[in-house]
Amino acid sequence: MSDEFHRGSSDAPLDSDELSLPEKLPIIAMSGGTIIYPYMPPVPPFMPAYIQFAGRRAVAAVEAAMLTESRMVCLFQTSNVDEPTIEAMSPVGTLLYIAKYKREDDSALAFVQGRARVKLVELMDEAPYLQGAVEVLHDDGVVDVDTEALMRNAVNLFQRVVKLSSNMQDEIAAIATEIASPGRLADYIAAITDLKLEDKQILLETIDPKERLEKLNRFLNHELNVLELGNKIQTDAQAEISKGQREYFLREQLKAIQKELGEGDDQAEEIEEFRERIQEAQMPEAAEKAATKELDRLEKMNPAAAEYTVARTYLDWLVSLPWQKSTEDNLDISRAHKILDEDHYDLEKVKDRILEYLAVRRLKPDMKGPILCFVGPPGVGKTSLGRSIARALGRQFVRIALGGVRDEAEIRGHRRTYVGALPGRIIQQIRQAESNNPVFMLDEVDKLGADFRGDPSSALLEVLDPEQNNSFADHYLDVPFDLSRVMFITTANLLDPIPPALQDRMEVLELPGYTAEEKLYIARQYLIPRQMEQNGIDESRIEFDDASIMRVIREYTREAGVRNLERELGTICRKVARGVAEGNEGLTKISPEIISDFLGPFKFYSEVAERIGEIGVCTGLSWTAYGGEILFIEATAMSGEGKLTLTGQLGDVMKESAQAALSYIRTHAKEHGIPDSFFAKNDIHIHVPAGAIPKDGPSAGIAILTAITSLATKQSVVPRLGMTGEITLRGRVLAIGGLKEKLLAAKRAGLTTVVIPKRNEKDLVEVPEEVKKDLKFICVENAEEVLQVALEKCRNGECEEPANPSTH
Repeated sequence: MSDEFHRGSSDAPLDSDELSLPEKLPIIAMSGGTIIYPYMPPVPPFMPAYIQFAGRRAVAAVEAAMLTESRMVCLFQTSNVDEPTIEAMSPVGTLLYIAKYKREDDSALAFVQGRARVKLVELMDEAPYLQGAVEVLHDDGVVDVDTEALMRNAVNLFQRVVKLSSNMQDEIAAIATEIASPGRLADYIAAITDLKLEDKQILLETIDPKERLEKLNRFLNHELNVLELGNKIQTDAQAEISKGQREYFLREQLKAIQKELGEGDDQAEEIEEFRERIQEAQMPEAAEKAATKELDRLEKMNPAAAEYTVARTYLDWLVSLPWQKSTEDNLDISRAHKILDEDHYDLEKVKDRILEYLAVRRLKPDMKGPILCFVGPPGVGKTSLGRSIARALGRQFVRIALGGVRDEAEIRGHRRTYVGALPGRIIQQIRQAESNNPVFMLDEVDKLGADFRGDPSSALLEVLDPEQNNSFADHYLDVPFDLSRVMFITTANLLDPIPPALQDRMEVLELPGYTAEEKLYIARQYLIPRQMEQNGIDESRIEFDDASIMRVIREYTREAGVRNLERELGTICRKVARGVAEGNEGLTKISPEIISDFLGPFKFYSEVAERIGEIGVCTGLSWTAYGGEILFIEATAMSGEGKLTLTGQLGDVMKESAQAALSYIRTHAKEHGIPDSFFAKNDIHIHVPAGAIPKDGPSAGIAILTAITSLATKQSVVPRLGMTGEITLRGRVLAIGGLKEKLLAAKRAGLTTVVIPKRNEKDLVEVPEEVKKDLKFICVENAEEVLQVALEKCRNGECEEPANPSTH
């Protein structure tokens, strides 16, 4: 190997116009690397290009060229073959001048200068290298306006490419502005720019300078777009890296400062705290796996990221839930009985059920919590009873109001994909209770709604099913939570609006309204002491007697519960408190005579006395969400064609009952001495007063029958008599619901006798003794028995007595 450079012929002409070529020249076929253009570089002093020629034939061609004025031809090989043919080589190449070269084993390091475009005419494969005959291609052209525009555009694009390229200096672009020849300008820019080898070869083979510039402009535009996009990507990446590095350095500095101040890394401490809380929470396997996975994600997050807060909140919910934390039940039955009696009067059925639960818990500690439903009118103590049960059991008490809830997510929670997502109210209250076995009250379950957001009552099916709620799935937590130890208590005013599937999952306990005597006792034992305490007065300032309390009950309230009663008693206490504040130091005795001074004129009075002796008027009994009520059925007749008119906001069922009653009495008109012409020539109008209040149900059937019969026979109804019962076309009297509430309403209204269906006789067991003492009950099976009892002439001996009505 020679370490010396061999110099070529120094007198070789430089301009292609002066070239005189021999018949044969050495040829080198190049399949990669670079393409040498003529006149590169374009200005003296010449700085030849450095080329490494590898292979035995290439070295032989270089050495042979050194013997023929240091000239050889370089052609681009279009296909990679060992023995190239003329078809495998590009037709246009470059005539090279070898300034010097150095032999290195099987390669030669040569410094070459492009002299001219040449076209391969003939290829000769003579050992040990390729030779060929070529002819010089001249590319001189006229510089017209189009060509000049192309040149300027190429220079402008080239300058922008140089500016965006990191491996080109500005001087390279400056040289381009000094080149006046369009062909040489195109060759210069093509040689410098990092174009594809195929594109460079296309430019080399393009002889016409104008056409070459057009192609060059297209290639430069593409290259410029690539560089601009690459530069943008690089800038964005660098900005992100710079931001990350800046945050990293700032965080490291913060760590150093905290270390100097004796403070720890907040994030690391928080992660470690979560890890400890996960261990302490004693979660089920699925929940612990989810929490650990989320903690691993949190540890890798930047605390400034928005997702960090979401993950942290989720973990906080998981570790805060009482997975295994319970309160111990107090199973002392006598103590529980005492507490229930202290807080509520009567309600024996509910109290017995709670005491039964405690008894079973003593025998079977792992029993599931009961699911109870308290149904009753407002003010009877359903909600406060739940608190009392929790106190008796020694459990936590939580409550949610379901009235007006229409979104299923209120029960099941939102999925974490939503912004601001939270668990449902079930899980929220369990967390607040800090135990997994609280007394959980779902208030007003009959007032749930449903819309496009889902049906909350359907979501409650899983919550209130003992067979399913041991794995309740909240959408936010996405892991099951055991609700089987929770004692669920729901409350409702009516059962009808509750879906049957939901009713089936609950044990229904009805809480009826109170009698006046019961209200008097409740006022004495509970309401008055509470109002005195709330208004800051004691027994030395105010004194109620029983007669004054009864007047408030009868003339200022009309309700099944005691909510309004407590409100009126509170008004009296506040007025007394005001008197004390104004200097009245004596004892105020509340007597019936001065009640109106505190509460104003009485609000309610009995219409029963005013209705005595009216023909076509009968007193019926109804049952609403607010307890029992009396209603008057009024019937009148006018000349017409036998039409029936019903008014008073009656529902479809009540209208059908009226039609059935009319059909029955028309069928049996002769038996009661009613002429056929009465119904044919008269229109019957039935009205139920309080027309603004909707009314429905079949239980007014016998009352409507009695009113129509009274009208047709001109017989008045027995005074202070009320009735309830459904009638059929055959005259049978069917059972009704809400008997106790209706009888309480009858007693409040001052009735003395009540006609009820024979089939409801068994329900009298639940009626308080003071009601039974003041009311006479007549149990009937058919319509004729009702009419014989109800109409005046029958009671005066003009009609036969009923065959065998039961009386109590």
